[in-house]
Amino acid sequence: MNCLAIDYGTKRIGLAISIKGIISPIKALLNNDNFFASLRQIIKQYQIKKIFVGICEGNFAKQTKNFVVELKSMLELPVEFVEESVSTIEADKFYKQFGKKRKNYKKQIDSLSAAIILKRAII
Repeated sequence: MNCLAIDYGTKRIGLAISIKGIISPIKALLNNDNFFASLRQIIKQYQIKKIFVGICEGNFAKQTKNFVVELKSMLELPVEFVEESVSTIEADKFYKQFGKKRKNYKKQIDSLSAAIILKRAII
């Protein structure tokens, strides 16, 4: 089953897909008025059947839950929460292993975090 993971953020929303068990980060989307139209295209393109959304504790969890309510109302796919604490820290450590930050690091870190969330969800 093809799956999508979302690392929700107020500026960018990181995305990762799992196709036949292989996880790949894909380009993050801006959190703007075009987000849901772009997300629908991705879901169709990759034939996504299930979505996982990373959630952590604290004040930001409420924003993420509100996002998921809107997500569920826009799509007819199952959506599950996955604990995402320290996924961004894990993604940052991955990038630091290369000795320097890659070009467009801030844009890539969100989708790498989504890949970590997806790994947690399907293992």
